Amino acid sequence: MRRIFCLLLLMATLAAPLRAEEGEKNAVKITFLSWITGSTKISYERALPEWRQSAEVCTSLISAGYDKFDNDPMGFTLRYSHKFFVGNYSPSRPLDGLYVRPEAIYSRYHYTHSTGGRTLAEMCALLATAGYQMSFGRLLVDGWAGAGYAFGTPAETGYHHGFQLLDFMGVKSDKVALSFSVRVGYTF
Repeated sequence: MRRIFCLLLLMATLAAPLRAEEGEKNAVKITFLSWITGSTKISYERALPEWRQSAEVCTSLISAGYDKFDNDPMGFTLRYSHKFFVGNYSPSRPLDGLYVRPEAIYSRYHYTHSTGGRTLAEMCALLATAGYQMSFGRLLVDGWAGAGYAFGTPAETGYHHGFQLLDFMGVKSDKVALSFSVRVGYTF
């Protein structure tokens, strides 16, 4: 964890001279408490203020964290989202506000199945999410929730380190993906 923090700090320091007059257009974020769900997720977001949009790429290392299912997962997750900000807009804070976004997620990892042996889980999900992002000086907080369609080879637990397959009160589906989270980050 210390290495990740040092890397984020170094990236932010090197990029500080690139600040634009109209506000910080870049953010590096970590998914809050992601390491207690078996992976560490780091993302980069770039504002496209002339269109009131932003693009975000997130990657996670599955196995870098506490594994609550105790199935020793090892792999990665990649996700891309494109945010469309709605409502009031401020050029001095191009990353702030209410947004909707389409999102694509790819998750691939091996884990120990309950019946023994290593098994591959490889899933893709296409989601529609809504959220709110706000900056407090250089600190950025981003929270969202969403749902969408999933396909591929699901994990026994339904958890894919970026989304969860539907499993609620006896209703289960390998085709419905749910996602919610909070990220904290640094703007520059």
